Amino acid sequence: MVVGAGLTGLAAAMRLERERVVVVERDEAVGGKARSRGRDGFTFDVTGHWLHLREEPLKELVLGLLGEDNLARLERRATVWLDGRMITYPFQANIHGLPWPSRLQCLAGFAAARMRRRRGAPAEMSFEDFVVERFGRGMARHFFVPYYSKKFQGIALDELRTEWLKDYFPMPSTAQVLGGALGVRNDRFGYNARFLYPAQGGIGLLPEAMLAACRSRDGFDIQMSTSLEEVDLDRRRIRLSGSADWLGWRALVSTIPLSDLLDRIPGLPEHIRDARRTLRSSAMRYANIALRAPSPLREHWVYTPEPDIPFYRMGVYTNAAPRMAPPGGASLWVEIADQKGPVADPDIVDALLKIGAIGSAADVLFMEHHKVDHAYIVFDDAREKAIDTILPWLAEAGVHSCGRYGRWTYGSMGDAILDGFSVAALVAGSAENT
Repeated sequence: MVVGAGLTGLAAAMRLERERVVVVERDEAVGGKARSRGRDGFTFDVTGHWLHLREEPLKELVLGLLGEDNLARLERRATVWLDGRMITYPFQANIHGLPWPSRLQCLAGFAAARMRRRRGAPAEMSFEDFVVERFGRGMARHFFVPYYSKKFQGIALDELRTEWLKDYFPMPSTAQVLGGALGVRNDRFGYNARFLYPAQGGIGLLPEAMLAACRSRDGFDIQMSTSLEEVDLDRRRIRLSGSADWLGWRALVSTIPLSDLLDRIPGLPEHIRDARRTLRSSAMRYANIALRAPSPLREHWVYTPEPDIPFYRMGVYTNAAPRMAPPGGASLWVEIADQKGPVADPDIVDALLKIGAIGSAADVLFMEHHKVDHAYIVFDDAREKAIDTILPWLAEAGVHSCGRYGRWTYGSMGDAILDGFSVAALVAGSAENT
């Protein structure tokens, strides 16, 4: 039994080809957060979902599912809107875009950080300590603190740990930082410097192709628009929405958020209840925006740390795949942290005008608003202890909680697929041993 037809759940189902697999999905379409929606000839994802595939087997899988001709190979075009100008991303390697006073503050802070590092750094540190220790107080003040704390998650950086940084945080060398301060453009490093994206149809084509692969074999079934209501661990059975019947399982693969899974298990032991209470995540609102004219921007996405811009990031789908909009149009998205609630359309339009993402307010055909309850996991002091308590307890009961939200972690779409493969191997191995 697999709960959730996102990338992890579908990947697990694909690899469990010798097993009878039933997938349960609460939505009317597969993909989870890697799905696409269409309206009036425009296509939108659940914000930008680019394929950063470092492992060759993953590249071969995606190319086999989608076809070489329907995948664009792209080099990242990303910037940071700061001080009324676009600064090449990664910010820490391109501070030549700042005015000279701000640039000198960043350089002085970086030099001081270098001197401190020679004396040694603590083994464990908060995210705030990390950016100050690695890049200095100037860069922390100009970008990292306003973006990651005040705009992105709305959480003080001294509460955040650094486990999520592995593979996902651009780490320029000293030479790159200094060169970037003097005008050398450094935009070709970091995990997302190059990526793949469907030439048309949006990222939702990938889970749809994975579903088609699952359906091509015997022993596979999927129930759409069906939610998990309750899990009985003692009897290894679940109850689904719309039915009073119980369904038994030998192994349960859950890809829904870990907190949601635990809330569906009655009678949790006290130590599991205590651990569950410490799980934190941040919500996100996003808006899909259709334009009747092209966007003046050439970027794929833009970070916006300044407080007068209501969103923390925006992007232009059609700069990666022009067929995401009718000829002459454009499809955009903006991401908004949920701390302050909904943002009015005119405020979003004014901000897009300010950063040069649209040429005129009259270019906006429509704007759709959506909310993601679990957007980003909060890596605070309690997280590691909580998952080290919860996940083994679930596994002992035959429940494999996996994927980005099932493991309560951070990761790419490629990581989600690989996790599904790993769990499938574990389940298949346990079947052979019984």
